[in-house]
Amino acid sequence: MSKLVLITGGSRGIGAATALLAARQGYAVAVNYAANSLAADEVVRQIRQAGGQAMAVQADVAREAQVLAMFEKIDARFGRLSALVNNAGVVDQTTRVDAITQARLQRIFEVNVFGSFLCAREAVRRMSTRYGGAGGAIVNVSSAAARLGSPGQYVDYAAAKGAIDTFTLGLSKEVAAEGIRVNAVRPGIIDTDIHASGGLPDRARELAPQVPLQRAGTAEEVAEAIVWLLGEQSSYTTGALLDVAGGR
Repeated sequence: MSKLVLITGGSRGIGAATALLAARQGYAVAVNYAANSLAADEVVRQIRQAGGQAMAVQADVAREAQVLAMFEKIDARFGRLSALVNNAGVVDQTTRVDAITQARLQRIFEVNVFGSFLCAREAVRRMSTRYGGAGGAIVNVSSAAARLGSPGQYVDYAAAKGAIDTFTLGLSKEVAAEGIRVNAVRPGIIDTDIHASGGLPDRARELAPQVPLQRAGTAEEVAEAIVWLLGEQSSYTTGALLDVAGGR
């Protein structure tokens, strides 16, 4: 197995688009999901139907025991990991900071930040030359919200993605000499169902006029950037924060 990528939150949206594109480019794909096994199985089915290799693997990335079990299953099925896409993320209902609860903050940071750290830790242990690995690539999915702040809507989510930007920069320097490149993409307004989970199903359409390119982006456009950062075409790129935001 020459190329193996784990994509967290790979059953829908940007994650699913990335899984399908990576498979077309020769990766075996581990499609992580938290709860929707049917959606993950459908992504796996499409990959296999096209002649690729894939498996669905359940884990709430905010739970360390589940992350460890997920990596063990991938190890047993496909062998040593060569790439990780930290894509799993959540938002909550739009609100102001003065109405945010601790429980909400806990979940936002557990999934978006802690989960990315836990998965990156396990990936480094498998990819780093320090541990006998052959190197690899990590792509963190951040957000344009990290630099825009999302006032009145998702300041907590924006702050979590700001943490991902800093994490990307620090980890990239930490493991560069060990054969691992670490980069991030920062999507802008992308037409996926994450907006509905935040109570704004029409958000992409409503905000499109504010984007210099005058439209929302697609999950497939973000996937192209992610897979480029995973591959040899970006071999001299690490510590980059790549905006895929239509100029916003």
